[in-house]
Amino acid sequence: MAKKPQPTVAQPKSGAGKPAGGKASKKPAADKEHDNERLIAQNRRARHEYTVLDTLECGIVLVGSEVKSLRKGTLSLDEAYARVKDNEVWLIGCDIAEYVQANQLNHNPRRARKLLMHRREIRKFAGKGVEKGLTLVPLKMYFKEGRAKVLLGVCRGKQLHDKRQTMKDRSVKRDIDRAMRRK
Repeated sequence: MAKKPQPTVAQPKSGAGKPAGGKASKKPAADKEHDNERLIAQNRRARHEYTVLDTLECGIVLVGSEVKSLRKGTLSLDEAYARVKDNEVWLIGCDIAEYVQANQLNHNPRRARKLLMHRREIRKFAGKGVEKGLTLVPLKMYFKEGRAKVLLGVCRGKQLHDKRQTMKDRSVKRDIDRAMRRK
């Protein structure tokens, strides 16, 4: 038996199908670069305490219970920093809470974790980290296409007057934005 073709119904071109406000709602185009990123934790304090000079995304070596714990979002980057040891970069002070269901196969929450970088990146990027006054600080950790990534920054510590200047600049920018919105 042959199927009968279904009649097509023409949609009216007037405002029928639009929301009640009269304006068509348009979703912003998704950023292709950040489609598969899911933020785990962000080191907000780092942006306040340091001036970020350069950033680099790198992978991290984890065990299974750490990944499960990260998927739950139990991570603290507050006191974390990175160090170069034997031509390898290590993340130190990062606290990934134990995964309760792992029992005996659990991990040490504050162990040093190896960061995955190419040799040339280690020489160029982490080499800056050994200069006087510069530190390697993890700015955020996220899943990208199913893999855990760390955004590492080369940072210089801010003095008190630098922090005050940053707060003043933000306040001025906020006032300008408010004034622009009113007009």
